[in-house]
Amino acid sequence: METVITVVLIIAVIVMGMVLIHRLNAQHDERIAAFHYSDALPGIGRLRRKNRRTADTKKVGHA
Repeated sequence: METVITVVLIIAVIVMGMVLIHRLNAQHDERIAAFHYSDALPGIGRLRRKNRRTADTKKVGHA
């Protein structure tokens, strides 16, 4: 009988820990969704412009 009670208590503690972790993850996800400081993956989907020249720099060389 004591073994059954011990096993039930251990399972109950594990379930409570799982619920706690689930709630903490949900809070963290809500905070992340509320504050958009930057892109999730910066640089993906953006154009890279390494050698961008303006029209003024082209005219100066031939003047």
